[in-house]
Amino acid sequence: MSTNEELAISLRRAAHTLTDTHSIRDLDQTLAEIVAAAVNTVGGADAGGISTTTESGVSSRNPSTETVTKLDGLQSELREGPCISAMENPPDDGAIVVVDLGGEDAARWPRFAPQAVTAGFRAMISLDLHTGRRMRSALNLYAAEPDAFDDEARLTAALFGVQAAMLLYGSEQAAHLQRAVDSRDVIGQAKGILIERFHLTGDQAFQMLVRSSQDTNMKVVDVAQWLLEEALARNAGHDGDGWTAPAG
Repeated sequence: MSTNEELAISLRRAAHTLTDTHSIRDLDQTLAEIVAAAVNTVGGADAGGISTTTESGVSSRNPSTETVTKLDGLQSELREGPCISAMENPPDDGAIVVVDLGGEDAARWPRFAPQAVTAGFRAMISLDLHTGRRMRSALNLYAAEPDAFDDEARLTAALFGVQAAMLLYGSEQAAHLQRAVDSRDVIGQAKGILIERFHLTGDQAFQMLVRSSQDTNMKVVDVAQWLLEEALARNAGHDGDGWTAPAG
């Protein structure tokens, strides 16, 4: 069997692992599967994790070891390291390949490299998983030995990164759609409460929520959630007359 055939089979197996569990609808589960499949698929990889940008910085998600958590967090703290480079200035194939953090690559990340070596890792591949949304991610693969990633491993990693990014995008879309459905459901229930309590039409009930949203500087869905909680409390024995908007 040729190297290309082995590569195709490896990537296909990884795709089946990710999709057979239907984890495309669960972002955290998808990230965990991506990490596990990447470590098992890419030759030379000993550990891995995904770094994701948040409002407070870069967080480590679904790492295979606690050491990876610390190293991903260190890159965020220092704003320096292969994963930062992959997310902020990725090459055409999306992969930042580190040959030896204790040698020729140490100068590229002078604060991060010595601590990675101390933690037991000399080589890395960081793959940009940018999906076009605000969240930026990188898949980080760690190796204990320098020059651990040969040309085949690098090609596999680059192709796997593309595959992982598409799966991650699908998970983000599913999560976004689920949040939209949940919000619509909460607003619908809140409208029903107002319709019953004040004998309103559906449009009038929605406008009541909108006005309360404007008056309190809260999102409509948050006002609706407050109303649902107030109704549950009332049903549990907390009586009261009428309804006033939540305090902003």
